[in-house]
Amino acid sequence: MSNDEIILTEEGLAQLEAELDELKYVKRKELAARIKLAISYGDLKENSEYHSAKEEQAFMETRILQIDRMLKKAKIVKADSMDLSSVQIGTVVVLNDIEFAEQIEYKIVGTEEADVVENKISYESPLGKELLGKKAGSIIEVNAPAGIIRYELLEIKAQ
Repeated sequence: MSNDEIILTEEGLAQLEAELDELKYVKRKELAARIKLAISYGDLKENSEYHSAKEEQAFMETRILQIDRMLKKAKIVKADSMDLSSVQIGTVVVLNDIEFAEQIEYKIVGTEEADVVENKISYESPLGKELLGKKAGSIIEVNAPAGIIRYELLEIKAQ
């Protein structure tokens, strides 16, 4: 994988495309209307509504450019071409935390898609790095600030 590539699952691609459409075709119009209304209030130097809307517009345009660049550099991991004999980007893993006898399920994704709340971890994270290429039944050790955490890889599946 080259440094310029952005690894995305098909789900991640769809989410970015939906966000881009929302920003370009809905949010831009809403902000333009807010700016037009704020301008009608007069004196732009002390018009907090105008300055707030312009600041939001700058953030939005930056995000649009960011998503455009990501999509141009995207390498899509296709779910139907996954080999489930070992962990790879796009697979879902079921782990057993050996110390606490607790099962955890994670989807291995690219950095741009990682979201701990949704149990999506980057293949570049410490746990993601240890999991890549492992087979079911493997013991994985991850060096964490609290010490070494040991997991047993119970299952590899597609989402």
